[in-house]
Amino acid sequence: MEVNNRYITTTKHIQGSAKESDFELKVAPLGLSVEPGSNDIIVKNLCVSIDPYQLNRMKSYSSSQKTIQAAVGISPGQPIDALGVAKVLVSDNPEFVKDDLVVGFVHWGEYSVVKGGMLRKLDPKTELPLSYHAGILGLSGLTAYAGLFEICKPKKGDKVFVSAACGSVGNLVGQYAKLSGCYVVGCAGSRDKVALLKEKLGFDDAFNYKEETDLNSALTRYFPDGIDIYFDNVGGGMLEAAVANMNPSGRVAACGTIAEYSDGAKRAAPNMLDVIYKRIKIQGFLALDHMSLLSDFLSTTTEYIHTGKIKVQEDISNGVESIPSAFIGLFRGDNVGKKIVKIADA
Repeated sequence: MEVNNRYITTTKHIQGSAKESDFELKVAPLGLSVEPGSNDIIVKNLCVSIDPYQLNRMKSYSSSQKTIQAAVGISPGQPIDALGVAKVLVSDNPEFVKDDLVVGFVHWGEYSVVKGGMLRKLDPKTELPLSYHAGILGLSGLTAYAGLFEICKPKKGDKVFVSAACGSVGNLVGQYAKLSGCYVVGCAGSRDKVALLKEKLGFDDAFNYKEETDLNSALTRYFPDGIDIYFDNVGGGMLEAAVANMNPSGRVAACGTIAEYSDGAKRAAPNMLDVIYKRIKIQGFLALDHMSLLSDFLSTTTEYIHTGKIKVQEDISNGVESIPSAFIGLFRGDNVGKKIVKIADA
């Protein structure tokens, strides 16, 4: 038996901003059988994560491509792997059987052939939406959790600034920080998002960075007593302004530089005299560095969801064909919360 597998690829290496014409919907037959001894598993993809870091993989060159396996470059025409939730159809791996629900790296497509080591089995009795495992309970959530608690180590009363605060990571960082007794201010790109941060997600304050002509002055206004923790999702001028307003022994979690992914001219650097004399720690990190936290992260965050202490923000599109527009929208700020594409029902 075989199926027609629809999947998304790039048509060429992407330079600058991604466009619809940079992507192609391909169709290829896929046999629903595996070779004995292959350890292969064929899964039906249910939903996939859409993440801005993928743009760096789609370029002809990015320094990130040489760092870890998850960041290697994607050649035009090649399937694009991403975190997703799937259902096992056929398995040569004894740890997985037909109809198991799994989370792991699959493809931007309807079906994937993967190795067992790339997947983690989900509890079939889970009461939470499956999409949560590609978002808040996936790498986006772990990124927020590890970046705040392992890199920044918040203390009660710390003043925390979060950029891209309505994104998949930023909204969770702010909520975790509030639960830790911190004063939290976020920035976002629209008045509606600012209202969401303050009225639904519990941020102490928030502002629209597009309405600010001087980011340094804006942060001085929102943090008259300085910033203790900056969770950086954008890089560029926002990082410069945040460091200029940080207190001695401030901590910066360098999580993303979305402002620079499609426009290298926006690259900027903080005043290193501030970094030195204020003894500011700036640390880059990846969620994959902190898999030892996974169990604690999952149990803590699941409890927060069940008790309503964390409000889950998802932005879901439907169908494989919607993946390119969903991805491109990330760089326009179209999404509110975690961007996910639903491909099929379980």
